[in-house]
Amino acid sequence: MAANKSRVMHRSLRETPPKAVGGDGVWLIGEDGHRILDSSGGAAVSCLGHQHPRILAAIAKQASKLAYAHTSFFSSEPAEELAERLVGREPGGLGYVYFVSGGSEAIEASIKLARQYFIERGEPKRARFIARRQSYHGNTLGALSAGGNAWRREPYAPLLSPSFSHVTPAFAYHEKRDDESEAAFVARLAAELEAEFQRLGPENVAAFIAEPVVGATAGCVPAPEGYFKAVREICNRHGALLILDEVMCGMGRTGTLHAWEQEGISPDIQAIAKGLGGGYQPIGAMLASGNIVDTVRNGSGAFQHGHTYLAHPLACAAALEVQKTIAEEKLLDQVKERGRQLEQRLVERFGNHRHVGDIRGRGLFWGIELVADRGSRQSFDPKLKLHQRIKSAAFAGGLGCYPSGGTADGQRGDHVLLAPPYIATSGDIDMIVERLGAAVDSALKDIGH
Repeated sequence: MAANKSRVMHRSLRETPPKAVGGDGVWLIGEDGHRILDSSGGAAVSCLGHQHPRILAAIAKQASKLAYAHTSFFSSEPAEELAERLVGREPGGLGYVYFVSGGSEAIEASIKLARQYFIERGEPKRARFIARRQSYHGNTLGALSAGGNAWRREPYAPLLSPSFSHVTPAFAYHEKRDDESEAAFVARLAAELEAEFQRLGPENVAAFIAEPVVGATAGCVPAPEGYFKAVREICNRHGALLILDEVMCGMGRTGTLHAWEQEGISPDIQAIAKGLGGGYQPIGAMLASGNIVDTVRNGSGAFQHGHTYLAHPLACAAALEVQKTIAEEKLLDQVKERGRQLEQRLVERFGNHRHVGDIRGRGLFWGIELVADRGSRQSFDPKLKLHQRIKSAAFAGGLGCYPSGGTADGQRGDHVLLAPPYIATSGDIDMIVERLGAAVDSALKDIGH
């Protein structure tokens, strides 16, 4: 092996990324001293930025007492306190938490709990799950089966479960017809979901799975007004569960602790992760309604699932302090205020840009979609890899952002996702948009636009 080669299997096996050696609030610092403004929180993870003193102190304090105890023998103080904070008041009927190590695990647990719930209820035929195209629910085989990210699914298609089917996403920019009102678009999507229930047989459907605001695959896509109320009604009518994936859009990212609060409905099961622990420790969680958990408790008595690092004490201690900090420093108000500023700055910078077709999002969760032609909404040729060019240009200019491809249909389309830390200042927001504008224009110039 060449001396400069890394033994780590990096995301690209052809190049080794630079090392990060430090963090300072909204900034990440490379080994060469290059300071990167982290405008996407990695992947909407670092909600409190980097090296927050309160979180570091909480981790150190917990490590000095108890680092690990297996959940088949013990619970722990931070796990119990974090659970009480999250669901002690039973938001939307969610009364219990199952702590895991990340978003994919949270989705796997959600799928399994939904299945076990119906077995315990005496409805074993309910083994079908409906999700949406252009969704992303994680990278384990179960989560990948649920997701509708065509590019990620393709190599593993023969291994994915046929128990999952996919309907049209609530993606107005690409799916709403020009002569269609928002209400008519919602009605059409609801009719399609109803038709899918009927195709599968309503008695065979366990759950519908969706992201309230679609994250990485499509770039911060909120649903049209009334969509989730229609979905909730269909699930209720057919006795199916509603599973909401808030791994990326949840825990304050959209301006409310849970994104579903803005939809006027609540789920039966919810997956959370990234903003739960802010990246300080690996943690995710499944939240479940009291009714579901009681059904299992009164049946077999145990959820037939588990991982080695469930409710890890250090991870729970870190997440607990993250959530305390968000509450005590009133950072959800900050998310709303900075979110309005971010929207305004993006519209000012890109609203009339000939290659930005859509600006969308909520709170501190925003995306811009790049198009070759605004009138037809035609995407750039995927071979140009515009999103990768933007990422490189931004990084060179001191900005970390989250561009992705396949936005429109899994193959075509480029977007940039922004998810700044909740602690971002007004000046940080201005700098993010300024640097992103320069990166977008530089990347477009590279491809002759």
